[in-house]
Order: sequence, then C-alpha cells, then structure tokens
Amino acid sequence: MNPAEATLEIKNRLGLHLRAASTLADTVKRFTATVTLISGRQEVNARSVTQLIMLGAGQGTKLKVKVDGPDATAAMAAIKSLFDARFGED
Repeated sequence: MNPAEATLEIKNRLGLHLRAASTLADTVKRFTATVTLISGRQEVNARSVTQLIMLGAGQGTKLKVKVDGPDATAAMAAIKSLFDARFGED
C-alpha cells in the first residue's frame, strides 16, 4: 500500500455542490485507492456524492484528503488537479 495525505482548499465559488461533488466522485472512481475526505470530525468516502455534499464544504474550506491503495499517488495527483482547476468552474 502507498498512502498519501494532503490538505486541499476548495477554491470554486459554489463550494462542493452537486456538480463539483459528482466530478470529484467520478474522478475517484477511476482508481482502486480508497479516498477519504475529512472536515473537522466528519469523514466521508469520496466515491459517494451524497456523503461529499453532506460535508457542506463551501469556498475556502480546507479538507484533509487521505488516499490509500496501490495507485494512491496517481489518485492524489488527479484530486489535487481537480481542486486546483476549481472543479472546472469560475
């Protein structure tokens, strides 16, 4: 296993709303790694759009991202890229 961890900030204006959460979940599903997002005491599976939305993460929210699995490095790179690109918004 090759775990990776990072703290990423949501930069898009609308935060982690339905479209952004769907984009993130679809990205994560391309990998076998387990991806967990943590906000405060909440930990959610990044493959679940519903759980991602339940985080209520708005613009400026910092989320801890934990990725564990054989393709963790590639998964983390894809997730960072998505956050940096503001989920393709604004």
